[in-house]
Amino acid sequence: MSWEKVIDRYGSLIEEKISEYFSEVSSKAYLYHPFIADVYATLKDFVFRKGKRLASCSTLLTYSGYTNMIDDQILRVSVGIELYRHCILIHDDLIDRDDFRRGEKTVHKIFSERHDERFGEGIAVFLGDIVYALAVEAIMSSGFKEDRLTRVLHIISKGYREVNESQILDLLFESKDVDMDEWYFMASKRAASLFKVTMLVGAILGGAPERDLRILEEAATNIGYAFDIQDDIIDTYASADQYGRPACSDLMLGKKPLHVVCALGSKSREKSEALKRLLGKKFTAEEVELARLIIKECGGLETAKERSNMHAEKAKKLIAKTSLNEETKKFFGSFINYIEESLEWYK
Repeated sequence: MSWEKVIDRYGSLIEEKISEYFSEVSSKAYLYHPFIADVYATLKDFVFRKGKRLASCSTLLTYSGYTNMIDDQILRVSVGIELYRHCILIHDDLIDRDDFRRGEKTVHKIFSERHDERFGEGIAVFLGDIVYALAVEAIMSSGFKEDRLTRVLHIISKGYREVNESQILDLLFESKDVDMDEWYFMASKRAASLFKVTMLVGAILGGAPERDLRILEEAATNIGYAFDIQDDIIDTYASADQYGRPACSDLMLGKKPLHVVCALGSKSREKSEALKRLLGKKFTAEEVELARLIIKECGGLETAKERSNMHAEKAKKLIAKTSLNEETKKFFGSFINYIEESLEWYK
């Protein structure tokens, strides 16, 4: 079974629990203030937009990989993990000034249009923080033993700090030259951190042996690197119809994904300087094609693809070494294969 079919199967269970959780939260909010209830209704719509439940399903399936079961406790934790993922997205959309997420308006855009820009941006800051608190509350109320929950919350707290550090570095890199080592330091705190959180939470609650936790941490890091590189390549080379947002949107902000870092560091100074002049401004259709061409000709695309595939292969070998059950191993194997195969769409 492909990873997407597995997510469709288990994602529906998680969504039922998310809906129940929002009912709890909203009923209390109505007693407090109708506008707060409206904010939570908007949040629920945001969380339920069409999208894969990759983060929460990773937790669910890692837990199942050690226990061979799915229970209400892990479903409650999976709600928390899904909310954890979305608190990051709300802030990410605000910082990147994105108007759309999954084909619909972002949180700050919704409230900016209802009131004004300052109001919308403020709501996004506060709501992102609230969603993190809701995530922690969902996990704390799951019913797992206190010692395991304490360990899990340490991991989530560390992961949240790391992902915010990565956002700071991502902003910094818009205005400075970056080499591959510096990119990796930033990336170690981005998707790599998210996969570590989602997989280790499921493993700890599932009673995984300490040896497996060390292996999974390394595997998650490599999955994160492979995924980050792939996602950044898609942003540059996919069309707006395919990706749901303008092509090269990260480059127009001046961001420096790995394929751009490699292109800027190429021996062709003339081409790398031409690419550098494009970054950080709105592209015309011709400039989109020019940026794509320069990155390819400088070897940035091919180098980044090779790096992604290297990390994907490492991750598969590490997953195979764990004592996870076969269903979970196949899920992660299928997902990693997808990352590798999707890179071949862009040549």
